[in-house]
Amino acid sequence: MFVQVSSDFKRKTTSAIIAIILFIIVYILLFLSAITLTIGCIATGLWLISIKPMFFTVMIGIGLASLGILISYFLIKFLFKKHITDRSDLTEITRNDEPQLFQMIDEIVKEAGTDFPKKVYLAYDVNASVFYDSSFWSMFLPIKKNLIIGIGLVNACTKQELKAILAHEFGHFSQRSMKVGSYVYNVNQIIFNLVNEDESYRNTVQGWANASGYFALFAELAIKITQAIQWILRKMYSFVNIRHMALSREMEFHADEVAANIAGSIALEESLLRLDLAGNSYSSVIDFYNSKIEESQTSKNIYKEQNFVMNFLAKESELELKYDLPVVKISEAGLFNKSKLVIENQWASHPSTEDRVAKLQQLNIIKNSDNSSARTLFKNIDLTEEKLTSKIFSNVQYEKPKSKLDLNTFKNEFEKSYNKDTFDKIFNNYYDNKNPNQFDLNSSTPSENVSNFDDLFSKEKVELVYTLIALENDKNTISSIADKSFDIKTFDYDGRKYKAKEAKILIPKLDEQIKNLQEEITQNDINIYNYFLKLAKDKNQEFELIQSFSEYYDYNKNYGDKFSFFAELSKALDFVSTTTPFERITRNFLKLKPLETKLKQELQEIIQNPLLKEEISEQNRKDLEYYINNDLIYFNQNEYLNTNLQHLFFAVNSYHFYIARKFFLLKKDLLQKMASLKQS
Repeated sequence: MFVQVSSDFKRKTTSAIIAIILFIIVYILLFLSAITLTIGCIATGLWLISIKPMFFTVMIGIGLASLGILISYFLIKFLFKKHITDRSDLTEITRNDEPQLFQMIDEIVKEAGTDFPKKVYLAYDVNASVFYDSSFWSMFLPIKKNLIIGIGLVNACTKQELKAILAHEFGHFSQRSMKVGSYVYNVNQIIFNLVNEDESYRNTVQGWANASGYFALFAELAIKITQAIQWILRKMYSFVNIRHMALSREMEFHADEVAANIAGSIALEESLLRLDLAGNSYSSVIDFYNSKIEESQTSKNIYKEQNFVMNFLAKESELELKYDLPVVKISEAGLFNKSKLVIENQWASHPSTEDRVAKLQQLNIIKNSDNSSARTLFKNIDLTEEKLTSKIFSNVQYEKPKSKLDLNTFKNEFEKSYNKDTFDKIFNNYYDNKNPNQFDLNSSTPSENVSNFDDLFSKEKVELVYTLIALENDKNTISSIADKSFDIKTFDYDGRKYKAKEAKILIPKLDEQIKNLQEEITQNDINIYNYFLKLAKDKNQEFELIQSFSEYYDYNKNYGDKFSFFAELSKALDFVSTTTPFERITRNFLKLKPLETKLKQELQEIIQNPLLKEEISEQNRKDLEYYINNDLIYFNQNEYLNTNLQHLFFAVNSYHFYIARKFFLLKKDLLQKMASLKQS
């Protein structure tokens, strides 16, 4: 199978090749300069020794020669660098293990016109990728790739979708035209190694400097020269990498076209749109069990739980099912993305999912499909999932013997936790990313035509919220462009192209739009308040509703001060993570004392707050009480006392978490009262 590359692909390939050639020219000039310097240093060293052989001139001569050699070595050290992928989280499988899966891979590599992978591995997550251990010589020597298939991915797609995803991965290596991507990648790795991965080099130079005081000057000089070389290479890295990323985006489109020709456009499109949901579901299960570490609870099969969460979230979002899997439509993202600002991300290695889907829909390649679950490709998928689940939890240290949650218990606890952290669906996502706007409860005047409930929380009213969020984000970005902290040449806004210097003319217009939207949303919030106040009066619950609004607003007023206090604490502790003279460390902890006193008072209020009673675990409560009731010393005899420092940072982070948690709970309590008034 041959898939013609696009004109954009050819143009960006040419640009990438030119960037590589320029890098090679710059590198050769640097290398020749280093060789010349090395020869000059060695010659000067030998000349010094020859005209006056003595210990001093011998040491200076050796220092000079070493200076040149070290600089030359700096420029060739990448030849010995090899990138080896960590395989500790991977599980290798063979053809005997999974013959049906390997048969599918056989079909893909044959149609794509590429080689069968050297090895096939299973991973935990929702992903598939191809990798190889690379070095400088990878550009010239043929290297067989390895394939990784995430079981979290298998659990969330059909056979045809998995075929499409794997075909995409092999599409990257199926044609000669893709080879340039490998060259650009390796050039980037070389520059990155020279610019960033110099710790071992610095240690070598430092060791040489420590060998003799005579060498210290030359060591410092070697570092200064290599820093100048790194400055030049950083500029080259930016130049080459921008073109690499542009080519990489075209390579993704090309690999998508290869996959569409093998498995069809729809299979790849639908799997791409579901990946975020599948990945978020997997992450939600992992987060759930992270919260269970203290209780030493684990899972028997994390992928059955991923499947439950995926379907649970799909149901919450009212998604359709197809082949027993949620169908995510591209149009459903429109409600939450109202931005009119378009900036081409020149550093992105992948195009957006929306752009990829649009291209696939243009291709519209139809193929016969096997839409049974991808799980049926495995001999015993349940056993495989259980083995990988066990491997995941084997990396966690538990203080008590582990116990496994059964699936029904997980479902109940997850659903309970989810409902605890979300708002009632009757509000139609209105409050998901906004708080009730502040206004005077005693003098708020509803609109003359007070809306009914459905109007107050209609799609149009929800869109107002997300339009405001988008406008505020767009304004912040455009302000960054205007003050040149975001360095771009052009951008599109609301369908019109602007130069960066024109950004400032947009800001007053956006301010006016933001002001008008804020007023419209605040008026809707006033109407909402009066609607529920009327319901509360009819049911003799007026006092309770007003009290909930008042408590929420009071805390909202103080929340900024509480967060500022947390920021002040964090800034006061910055010195702990940096190199600081001993006497300054002592002074800094003395300055911290008044802040600590206030922190302990705040934490005492937190652990006594009835609203937070169920939020604070028994162990966390004990740790906070220990911190509050003890005057801990953090630095003694020129050493940090790490155990006490851990108590301090735990207290600071807990303060941050619980002030935010209280804010959320007050909001939820208010919305629950409103929902109960409507539903009763």
